[in-house]
Amino acid sequence: MKTLLLVRHAKSSWDNPDWTDLMRPLNARGFSDAAMMASIISNKIAMPDLILTSPAIRALTTASIFVEQLGYSKDKLIIDQNIYERGTNYVKKFVLSADDSNNFIMIFGHNPDITSLSSYFSGTYIDNVPTCGAVCIDFNVNKWQEIEETNGDLRFFDYPKKYKEK
Repeated sequence: MKTLLLVRHAKSSWDNPDWTDLMRPLNARGFSDAAMMASIISNKIAMPDLILTSPAIRALTTASIFVEQLGYSKDKLIIDQNIYERGTNYVKKFVLSADDSNNFIMIFGHNPDITSLSSYFSGTYIDNVPTCGAVCIDFNVNKWQEIEETNGDLRFFDYPKKYKEK
């Protein structure tokens, strides 16, 4: 069994027009949502074997909040420039060629990539993964390379407003 958890970064700030896209930090809602979702998700999953994040400040900060909540070693968090620069195709190739000693991979990135990858791997149409949304997909395979389009089973799709509406 292999598991993939895709997380879109939390809500970012647009307050400073001088910030580049890579530099935009989380806004107050983003910090709050990331902390809430990290707590919720940490109660639903086992410890990931591998966590990767885009280097964009908003994604890296979201990942760091989750890493702290999970008790995952901060030294093991991998910042991968290609998640930001190359997006969907890169992440697909990465997952399909991942080391099979990693049974559970968690990736923090951006839309439209996270939404596209969620639909692609799960076989479930997901219109949009909102900010700080998390999509967990299980694959009944022994090797990452055995994953095919849509052969994953959607375990959960969580996002902040799902919990705030209750």
